[in-house]
Amino acid sequence: MRSSLARSIPTPRTALAAALLLTLAATSGCAWFRKGHELYAQSPENRPLEVPPDLDRPGTQAATGAPAPTTASATAPAPTPEGTAIGFITAGSREDVYAKVDAALAAVDGVEVSSRAAALGVFDVNYQGSNFLVRVSSVEAGAYVSAVDPRGLPATGDAPTQLIAALRSAIGGN
Repeated sequence: MRSSLARSIPTPRTALAAALLLTLAATSGCAWFRKGHELYAQSPENRPLEVPPDLDRPGTQAATGAPAPTTASATAPAPTPEGTAIGFITAGSREDVYAKVDAALAAVDGVEVSSRAAALGVFDVNYQGSNFLVRVSSVEAGAYVSAVDPRGLPATGDAPTQLIAALRSAIGGN
C-alpha cells in the first residue's frame, strides 16, 4: 500500500515542473493574461491615424512676407556669375538651328567637336584650350544657343564668349 500512496503524493520535482509550466504560460503572452492592449492587438489598417504636429497647423509663409518660390523661365537664359549669360536667341526650330550651329562650328578655325548629341542638342567642343558644351535649346522665340560648362552651368571665359560671338554672327540672332 505504501507504494501506491507514495505515487499519489507529488514529489518536489513534479511540483517544481508544474510551477515552472504555470509561470511560463503566464508570461508567454497568452491572451488570457493580457487585458487592456486592444489598440495594439488591432491590425495596422484598423488603427486610428495620427497626424504629425506640423501638418495640423496652417502655413505661415504668407504671413511672414517671404517671397514665393520662382521657377526659371524657358525664355530667359540663366545668368553667369558676371551677370550675363553667354548665348543668344535665334529664330527657327531647335533641329534647324542645331544643323546651322553644326555647319557654323565646322567653319570656325580652331574648333574641335569631340562629340555631338542631336537628341540633346549638344556639341562637346574644344576651343582655344577650353572644353565646354555648345547647347541648342527650344524657347518661345525660337532656339537659344549657349555655352555651358561640363557641370551644366553657364560657361565663363574668353573662349566660350568668342565662340558664341562667332556663332551669332554666322547664324544671326539677338
